Amino acid sequence: MLAMKPDCERCGADLPADETGAHICSFECSFCTPCTESMDANCPNCGGKLLPRPLRSGPALLKYPASEERTFKP
Repeated sequence: MLAMKPDCERCGADLPADETGAHICSFECSFCTPCTESMDANCPNCGGKLLPRPLRSGPALLKYPASEERTFKP
């Protein structure tokens, strides 16, 4: 199950689990769309490709909430 990290690792923008705009690599590094575009969709941590993160909403989000641990480090 994806951790659904709550923020962009690069700029700190919020990435709600039930909204579009988050991108992840196979290691679940998480970035917002503007940061993903500025990095040509390549993860700076592992070199993997960043792809749109699936949404989690409704009953699934209630049963399996998104992570609250923020990853942005200024």
